[in-house]
Amino acid sequence: MTYLQLTYLHLGTIAPAFFIASFLLLRGKGTPFHKRLGKVYMSLMIFTSVVSLFMSAQVGPQFLGHFGYIHLLSVIALISVPVAYFAIRKGDVKNHASAMIGLYVGGLLIAGGFTLMPGRLLNTWIFG
Repeated sequence: MTYLQLTYLHLGTIAPAFFIASFLLLRGKGTPFHKRLGKVYMSLMIFTSVVSLFMSAQVGPQFLGHFGYIHLLSVIALISVPVAYFAIRKGDVKNHASAMIGLYVGGLLIAGGFTLMPGRLLNTWIFG
């Protein structure tokens, strides 16, 4: 896949993940609907994190000729989702909530903020 195709795939999964996560954070917790939608959100985050690992860093230093600092957020997401899943399976609501809020802030808000930095593709698309 080309970088542009990967970008579209990434945006096509991260956008619904953002809206689902925002909805889940604002609504009641523990309901059957929350659990079903949470699984969709977790699946989207895993998928989009894997996709992002195939996208080479376009801004800043590269490691191994491909990875940049922003890829650390993908790794954090790949760790946070299973941590949150297994925490809630054990009934550990506190750790589940911490992992999910951390994923939302780090994986969506901070990473999303980085995509709007000058020199990044999304910045060019939005701001010209």
